[in-house]
Amino acid sequence: MQRLHGTLQHYAWGTTDAIPELLGLSPDGRPYAEYWLGAHPQSPSRTATAALDRLVNDDPALLGEKVHAAFGTQLPFLMKVLSARHALSIQAHPSRELAEEGFARENAAGIPLDAAERVYSDAWPKPEILIALEEFETLLGFRDPMTSAALFSGLGVSDELQSVIGPLTERKGPAALAEVFLDVLSLEGERGRLVDVVVSAAMRHAQDRGPVGEFARTAIELDEVFPGDRGILAALLMNRIRLGPGEAVYVPAGRMHAHLRGTGIEVMANSDNVIRGGLTPKHVDVGELVRVVGFEPEQPEVLRPVRSRPGVQRYRTPCREFDVWRLAPGGEAVPLPGEGSARILLAVEGELELLGDGGPTALRRGESLLLGAAEQAEVAGTGVAFATASGVR
Repeated sequence: MQRLHGTLQHYAWGTTDAIPELLGLSPDGRPYAEYWLGAHPQSPSRTATAALDRLVNDDPALLGEKVHAAFGTQLPFLMKVLSARHALSIQAHPSRELAEEGFARENAAGIPLDAAERVYSDAWPKPEILIALEEFETLLGFRDPMTSAALFSGLGVSDELQSVIGPLTERKGPAALAEVFLDVLSLEGERGRLVDVVVSAAMRHAQDRGPVGEFARTAIELDEVFPGDRGILAALLMNRIRLGPGEAVYVPAGRMHAHLRGTGIEVMANSDNVIRGGLTPKHVDVGELVRVVGFEPEQPEVLRPVRSRPGVQRYRTPCREFDVWRLAPGGEAVPLPGEGSARILLAVEGELELLGDGGPTALRRGESLLLGAAEQAEVAGTGVAFATASGVR
């Protein structure tokens, strides 16, 4: 059992206060977007003795036998605290097969890892789960195309946008969404003004109740951050989801999403592969989007943790790289789940105590611990923590 110290990421979309408050830091005016707990080589966490990627490489037994066999000498998951004050880019993540192929292809082409046109930073997939610590809003997956067509009609822009959104009613399902989404990304010149047409119409409906009002407010919100960006029209094809504290969404490979605002725990496979589709000044590779993104319309499921024993709730996903639990022992000691895998534990409320072979270890809000696969421990106290292990144990 070792203290773990994460790394901070100061991306422009981050909030200035939520992560410093959690970690007991004084805000300094900079955006604090993410706090990484893991062994990704781009920004590994540290123990008192070494960076976590080096620690895992030098002592694979830390991972667990089955985890090592499945993933080699890599911690397969990455835990983050994410805090957004405005929308992130529209993005999707690749499957393992596409990540391995894409990473090898870009390496063979001699594209530097830090090049602006680089798409794949590693050979790993990036399925992920976002668990809200407060009210959290996100865009996730594509809504039914007929519903999107009706919402554009509700803004009164169907005629002016017919050349772009016509396939929503003329074609079916994934084909309709793919055609419109990819057409939107190519808007230029006179057609580019269609974004302003939609935003102007949205202003007139900003106070409407119901779906049309929310649709209008989404357009306005995005335009305030990305004025005139064609990605706004792409985003308006997606479902807007509101999560309460403790609720979550799972984002598998190929699912378009764009987190809008809020603070949460994000757990993912140990990857930083992002294929962007708009609302960003960064590189958008339309060809790779076509390969990676699934355009099937869907209504995403809001996940709630399932009680596995008193004080322990699990977020069920099909992911092999990670498993996630919410721990709230309420004063009674409960076994720490995930034995057989290396685990990372992050306290988000109150105070907890880890009871293990080395004696009791205090864990206060914002603090983290690393436990090896063979370590057994119990968690006691009145605080709340999130624990992550590999899904293979």
